[in-house]
Amino acid sequence: MKIVEANQDPVCLMKLDDDAIVERYSHEGRSYVFCSSRCASRFKESPESFLTDQKDEVPVQGHVDYTCPMHPEVIQAGPGSCPKCGMALEPVDPLEEADDDELRDMQRRFVISGVLTLPVFVLAMADVFLPGSLQSWAQSPASMWLQMALATPVIFWGAWPFFCRGVASVRSRSLNMFTLVSLGVLIAWIYSVVALTAPGLFPEDLLSEKGHAPIYFESAAVIVVLVLLGQVLELKARGQTGAAIRELLNLAPKEALLIEEDGRESMIAVDQIRIGQNLRVRPGESVPVDGVVVDGQSTVNEASITGESMPVFKKAGDRVIGSTVNGEGSLVVQAERVGADTLLSQIVRMVAQAQRSEVPIQRVVDRVAAWFVPIVLLISAGTAVAWMTWGASNGVAMAIANAVAVLIIACPCALGLATPMSIMVATGKAARKGVLFRDARAIEGMQNVTLLAVDKTGTLTEGRPEVAKVASAGSLDENEVLLLAASAERASEHPLARAVVSYAEGKGLDLVSPDEFTSVTGKGIKARINDR
Repeated sequence: MKIVEANQDPVCLMKLDDDAIVERYSHEGRSYVFCSSRCASRFKESPESFLTDQKDEVPVQGHVDYTCPMHPEVIQAGPGSCPKCGMALEPVDPLEEADDDELRDMQRRFVISGVLTLPVFVLAMADVFLPGSLQSWAQSPASMWLQMALATPVIFWGAWPFFCRGVASVRSRSLNMFTLVSLGVLIAWIYSVVALTAPGLFPEDLLSEKGHAPIYFESAAVIVVLVLLGQVLELKARGQTGAAIRELLNLAPKEALLIEEDGRESMIAVDQIRIGQNLRVRPGESVPVDGVVVDGQSTVNEASITGESMPVFKKAGDRVIGSTVNGEGSLVVQAERVGADTLLSQIVRMVAQAQRSEVPIQRVVDRVAAWFVPIVLLISAGTAVAWMTWGASNGVAMAIANAVAVLIIACPCALGLATPMSIMVATGKAARKGVLFRDARAIEGMQNVTLLAVDKTGTLTEGRPEVAKVASAGSLDENEVLLLAASAERASEHPLARAVVSYAEGKGLDLVSPDEFTSVTGKGIKARINDR
């Protein structure tokens, strides 16, 4: 059986404080805690799969679970679109690099659709962009047929993913922005084709002097291009956010020096390390996993995890954290936590979980979005009925035109995306700068902060020591004290030593090399300079 601690989520293995526990569930006489309802639901469906030790099992290649940023309950094998909101799904595991095929596809559709739409837009706005000699031609049948020829591939190729998502939203009874985009664009195109090919169906007072009915190819095409642009920006932002999370794991080394039982040492991949194995961490190397020092002593820089810039002295019996950097000494570390159980992996999962956590304002947005789309459809239908009833001779044409206008103008492109995208970008950029959020509620709560108390050196400071003042307690002047101290410190790599040397060099002092030098780990140094 897999060992799960009392305060650990058995699904994502995240360590939880009492205020972070969302749900509890009892199984075979033991109570388990969960960081989200999604983790609880997955555990209830198959507890054995999360309580069985799977270290020796062969992983299923090519199987990656994807979920929706807005609807974490949606989980499927492989990439795709969310059936509820139409957003592109992302890997559940933040360490899994998302497939960027969709981004490349959207970029290709955006570029080609943009190139085709530009002349359509210019011809439709001829009175603004074209000289007077060309304005009359822009209103000719040849120009209108050209606009249809250019706009049609934009509608049926560029916007094809939107039609698929719109149909999926209807099937799942979760109407969203793609429902309105699909309807509006399609109706505008159909109306324009009818107006171009059969203008006689329209009342005379709606036709131009040359007998042409108004067309809206440019409106449909421009809407498609703008929505494609939004999709490209969204996918890029999410890709950059995922990369920011994965950058955290780059702090850990990829290989470690394993000490065999017979004393031989060999390099192995970090993912092959097992609990209880002894690893040698040489000077300047990163600690590969969480463990305890069994031999040696050295200082370890834990700034990447704790934010504390001053190295911490470690000796036998002290615990070390994976991804922290060893100083000048050599350490033998016994592995205690490996793989997904290391502190760094838990931090990465916490950031990913925070990205998908729900903020209070998101509930308001979800409720508004659930009612917004059906209301817009009713208003659009009501507009059409009103124009057909009281619109006199041109009622049918105006009914279609105004109904389409309602669908296009009311499209809530940002309504469902604004909150989850802002949370994703905020948590990702913050993680890159060393700021971690336990959940999205903390981000929303920051607006009420009036006082920020910081207790970690390096959080607001430069993160490195500097000499502020030199004082002599004897007969030596300050420069002579500084010269002797800095010359002695030249052979040391300790942060305090570097600070003294840097200060002396800034004063223009000519440092000398010590005749003798000894570093006493954890205490300081001894040096002989000019027989002193």
